[in-house]
Amino acid sequence: MQIVDKGSEMMSQAIGAPVTRHWKSPFFIKFLIILFLVEFMKGSLLVAVLPVYMKNHLGLSANVIGIAFSLQYIGDNLFRSPSGWLAERLGFRKTMSGALLLTVVAVTILAFFSGAGWLALACFILGIGTSPLWPCAMTGTTEISGPNNSNGQAMGALEMASLGGTGAGPIFMNFLMDRTDKNYHTAFLILIGCGIILVMVAVLLPKKVRDKVQETGASVGKAGVSVGNSLRDKMRQLQSSVKSTLYEVKHNLKVSWLVYPALFLQSFVIGLLSPVITLYVQNELHISPNLYSLLLVTGGGITVLALIPCGKLIDRFGTSPFLNAGFLLAAVSLSIFSMVRALPLVFLFVGVVGVSYAMILPAWNTFIAHLVPKGERGAVWGFFLTLQGSGMVVGPVVSGRLWDHVGHSVPFLASAIVMALLFIIHFMLSRKSAAKLSH
Repeated sequence: MQIVDKGSEMMSQAIGAPVTRHWKSPFFIKFLIILFLVEFMKGSLLVAVLPVYMKNHLGLSANVIGIAFSLQYIGDNLFRSPSGWLAERLGFRKTMSGALLLTVVAVTILAFFSGAGWLALACFILGIGTSPLWPCAMTGTTEISGPNNSNGQAMGALEMASLGGTGAGPIFMNFLMDRTDKNYHTAFLILIGCGIILVMVAVLLPKKVRDKVQETGASVGKAGVSVGNSLRDKMRQLQSSVKSTLYEVKHNLKVSWLVYPALFLQSFVIGLLSPVITLYVQNELHISPNLYSLLLVTGGGITVLALIPCGKLIDRFGTSPFLNAGFLLAAVSLSIFSMVRALPLVFLFVGVVGVSYAMILPAWNTFIAHLVPKGERGAVWGFFLTLQGSGMVVGPVVSGRLWDHVGHSVPFLASAIVMALLFIIHFMLSRKSAAKLSH
């Protein structure tokens, strides 16, 4: 018999859906829409619009563009933990709608201001506005599905929405730029419209995660906000709440130290590949832009199509077989990819990498969901995602140095080594878990 924790049951009742059909609930579908549109906006801006707009249209230097993009990532990564903590107290509705309203502000600044300082500020605000997305998505999915090996299908759907939005944004914007003779004002207006739709969907999310967030004596009103007699009382309640959160996380988050480097490495490997994949395809494989687009569609399409069946199988058989196989398959295929030159083999190994990521992404998120304590899911998910996202900061720097000073195929070999290292770390973690269960 499947045991569903009380928090999961309560969340399921709040969204009006049975626990066993969590991924078809209105709550989950709203989050899929939000996730798709946010990644659509970010993909459109960061890949298709801003680099060309800031460089060719505004004449800004590459250094200014790099700083602006770094500020976007810093805003996103820096505020993930606080936003997860806020979601536990204010609820999904207030946290997400308030944050997504900031994305509308950010795109509006991009559309109507041309100064380098304004654009950098807009990128930072955009990062803050999108920071609660993954902590809230992971927290909500864990709440409604429970941690007992029933998250794989939902995690696969989240990744599918994310990858779909990331891919659709640049494709749509490139098409729009071609049809409108690079009319950036139209592009920004469309993205502002997307932001308004996001806020409208976020307003329909549940008011709060649970009825009693803290047992520290702080009074919680119907809207989920602490009520005090004075500003000093409110500050004391906030301080008490933060201390209680840190205490609970410290004493309830009992995970192996190996989890922390694994979280970092999981995004570090993506950071190694993202800056050099286009350069490698153009300079080493001499593939045309149209053929490169077909290559991206092939790899991304295979990943998206395989996510849902992989998620279902993960729910049935557990995460370990898929993580072990996925890490090994990725390690082997990435190492071979750096050596092949024949076009059919390039497409073949891109497809294999796509399959390996379809196995890794939902299985990894489900594996991490098992480690998150029920008491502070939002804060812990925010902490985990912040640590995981930090790999994306270091990865591109290392990749660039390897490309310039060692060799053009070395970033791919380095990513293969990281995948092999992740396989070893996960194997050790699964052995420890099995040993605990046997006792």
